[in-house]
Amino acid sequence: MDHREEAREFLTSRRAKITPEQAGLPAGSRRRVPGLRRSEVAALADMSVEYYAKLERGSLAGASPAVLEAVARALQLDDAERAHLLHLAQAADGSDALTRPRRRTTRQWTLHRSLQWTLDAITAGPAVVSNGRMDILAANPLARAFYTDLFANADNQRNLARFNFLDPASRRFYPDWELFGDMAVAILRREAGRDAHDKDLQDLVGELSTRSESFRTRWGAHDVRRHGTGTKRFRHPAVGDLTLAYEVLDLAAEPGLSMTIYTAEPGSPSEEGLRLLASWAATEDVSPPAQRPTG
Repeated sequence: MDHREEAREFLTSRRAKITPEQAGLPAGSRRRVPGLRRSEVAALADMSVEYYAKLERGSLAGASPAVLEAVARALQLDDAERAHLLHLAQAADGSDALTRPRRRTTRQWTLHRSLQWTLDAITAGPAVVSNGRMDILAANPLARAFYTDLFANADNQRNLARFNFLDPASRRFYPDWELFGDMAVAILRREAGRDAHDKDLQDLVGELSTRSESFRTRWGAHDVRRHGTGTKRFRHPAVGDLTLAYEVLDLAAEPGLSMTIYTAEPGSPSEEGLRLLASWAATEDVSPPAQRPTG
């Protein structure tokens, strides 16, 4: 992916989202652009219009941390957006080489026995290991039962973004489908900024952009998101509605990979639903998914 173009579109889209009122500026009566003008962002960031215009054209190479922070503050970026801007600047400098995830393009990723043991030891909720492209690389038995529609369709390739946008079953599984779509694209956007050299990610984005208008529209919005903690609603074909909390834990021994664990509130109908799901899984074929390269 072209980091210069990515930086240009990201900064432009963030500027368009901030109204003069949000920035503490007078709105005026003759505004021809959505959001703030370049001159207004430059003034808020305490820099020349010419220099800010250069940054917004994608020329982030050489921009100091203080400059990037001033731009982030002027555009009211959240933590995930700040990190995305920093990654884009590092890529422009070529200084991201040491911070990119280790690449495994020539061999298949190997699941360590101890990691699978850890997943299997989590019995009260679904638990998966995934990469920044949203490929599920490993799962505990309850997660394989939980994501039964994902694993049942080989076209999904065990990728949550592909399932979200290309498999009709996702609209049943996600009652809040639009929200899940927003989240999936924002996660992929963040990964694109973090590792623009990931060809598998480029191929995935190209496929989804070609086959899904919903994805294509969201991708153009340049929203980014850090997938960390929260609550989600699901509708499982075997046990019905579930409201689950989730936590995402980065794996120190596997840079670029994370473990997501879902749990239900104690004593809630969703906790009973997970118990029923575990019983259902015991009678179904939920064999482990084949290993996939992390690339």
